[in-house]
Amino acid sequence: MRNVYLVTAFVGVLIVSIFGFRGTKFTSPPIDVLPAWAFPGMQNQPKFRPQSESAFFADGRADRVPVEHTVMRGMLREDDHLNRGKDATGAFARGFPATLSVPVDLKFVQRGRDRYEIYCAPCHSAVGDGAGITKQYGMGATPTFHDDRLRKMPEGEIYNTITVGSPNKNMQSYADKLAPEDRWAVVVYLRALQRAQQGGVADVIDAAAKQTLGLK
Repeated sequence: MRNVYLVTAFVGVLIVSIFGFRGTKFTSPPIDVLPAWAFPGMQNQPKFRPQSESAFFADGRADRVPVEHTVMRGMLREDDHLNRGKDATGAFARGFPATLSVPVDLKFVQRGRDRYEIYCAPCHSAVGDGAGITKQYGMGATPTFHDDRLRKMPEGEIYNTITVGSPNKNMQSYADKLAPEDRWAVVVYLRALQRAQQGGVADVIDAAAKQTLGLK
């Protein structure tokens, strides 16, 4: 009887030493005694890598176009960053305090300029007048940021347009290209462009410049 116990213990140790405990991380693929169809454990999950082939689809591609109405992670309407520009009633709020949850400083404005020049300037132009390079190729519906409608538009609404696109679909969503903080940075820089076109010497806030110009 003693020998039976010893043999059983030896076999147990031998099995554990070969196959390991369930959940153990291996440096090489684990040994499957039974085929996947006979032992459908969670460790057996066939998958395709990007740009790989698939015999399941007629076109042979593993990459598939997302189904209609697919929402990218973090882009649901109830996600916080999509609604920061709205007040308690759900309407788009006016003014930076109600719309921006990040401090506005020179670095933030420069970040907005960088993102604007990459993603916005081709259509809206470097100065925001809607005469970007795409206009030379037939796109003539790009609005200028310097008309009254867009100057009076709440910051939250501008942010929303960057996130979901324009109502007429002339501009698609940039949510997959601009992080929420970068969208706010673009909004701030857009306001700077508008101020640059509409402002005057009375808007100068630098004390030395005011003294030079004889302003109070």
